[in-house]
Amino acid sequence: MVDIGPYSNYRLTVRLELANKPGIFARVAALLAEEQANLGAVDIVSATKTRMVRDVTFDVQNEGHGEKVLARLGALPDVTVLSASDRIFLLHLGGKIRVEGKVPISTRNVLSMVYTPGVGRVSQAIARDKSKVYAFTSKSNSVAVVTDGSAVLGLGNLGPEAALPVMEGKVMLFKELAGIDAWPICLNTQDPDEIVRIARGIAPGFGAINLEDISAPRCFEIERRLRQSLDIPVMHDDQHGTAVVLLAALTNALTVTRKRLENVRIVVNGLGAAGTACCRMLLAAGVSHLFGCDKEGIILYGEAEQLRACRTDLTACLTRDKPKGTLRDALKGADVFIGLSVGNILTAEDLDLMATDRIVFAMANPDPEVSPELAASHCRIFATGRSDYPNQINNALSFPGIFRGALDVQASEINEAMKLAAAKAIALAIPEGALSEDYIIPSLFDKEVVPRVARAVAAAARVSGVARRRATADDQPLLE
Repeated sequence: MVDIGPYSNYRLTVRLELANKPGIFARVAALLAEEQANLGAVDIVSATKTRMVRDVTFDVQNEGHGEKVLARLGALPDVTVLSASDRIFLLHLGGKIRVEGKVPISTRNVLSMVYTPGVGRVSQAIARDKSKVYAFTSKSNSVAVVTDGSAVLGLGNLGPEAALPVMEGKVMLFKELAGIDAWPICLNTQDPDEIVRIARGIAPGFGAINLEDISAPRCFEIERRLRQSLDIPVMHDDQHGTAVVLLAALTNALTVTRKRLENVRIVVNGLGAAGTACCRMLLAAGVSHLFGCDKEGIILYGEAEQLRACRTDLTACLTRDKPKGTLRDALKGADVFIGLSVGNILTAEDLDLMATDRIVFAMANPDPEVSPELAASHCRIFATGRSDYPNQINNALSFPGIFRGALDVQASEINEAMKLAAAKAIALAIPEGALSEDYIIPSLFDKEVVPRVARAVAAAARVSGVARRRATADDQPLLE
């Protein structure tokens, strides 16, 4: 098992063979200090009268810096680099997930029940009544995490093989946070027609489909076509999961600043998959003053009712060829800035164009649209997509509970009402008396979040008529 320890994205453990005489390790420590490589644990592996083997752990700035440090260590007199390991790669060795059966096949009798001939009776029962597949198979608790690798994290089009470790991580979150069995499905095609065909083909084995890391604008068409043709929930998490958590965070931020959603002026910068979905969610929640910007400038604007009317296909309201102004123009008098674009595009002067008690959600990764150090003195509430600052807007707060609630009631889709209910449930996870500028969104490790979201989503599914499973006596009380 890999020793996790304190987090560092570039932590190396190097096994060194050193001459066993005074001053040798001091040279190693001095070199690391010179390179500003943060020295951590130092362990003796073995020692003789003439040689000593040590494991030395240290943090570097990036991969290139690590290679430079290793080369310099190898050039030191009386020092030999025996091996070097990166604990992130060690953690991924052999993959991060596996399949385990619920029943141990320990006897011939058990084998005959879980497989042939006993399983044939179950297959025949499902053939007579397909709805029984939810009762007698894993379909009721299974989600396919489908990607083509075209938009992996913020790294771009890396392909399906490179997407697999990310999908494995997503699968782990489903299991750990919501008890859902999810499966990484990485497709060797980026043709929307092929992706739709394959997803339709595998749908009988799953209770829901989570589209992941598929680039815009193809992701919109793929999700739309699958939602129209399948009777199980389909959700592109990069869009809707982010939008749900953003609305929850904004709801609480406005409570702290004593502003109302329908009165504030909001600027969204970056109208890709996540940005467009966030605009749609904000309009559904009742936002009246919304400006959407991209590299062309202000390309989403108009009367609130006009924008709300086309929120199911917001791309129809985008005027890329007729921008109304620049991002700076949009920021004048704005109460809220939401960034889903690129890092370091805002200055202190830009923020000062906004209204007092301004709220800034700079969610570009790894570098936010404005540095946290700069934003701290120029806005009332600041949030990012990063885990190393307060107020992380992380879609992992939403998708486990949303899918848990949808699966629990065998919903045929995940609709707008269910997403709004999820956002409200996340916001209400923090009591109003506990809200503050640095605490507007609950922690990913808050064990109450997923059950709250699941109950709220299940209730909304029933009210909106997309639930196929009725409430039972075992169901948890719904959110007020």
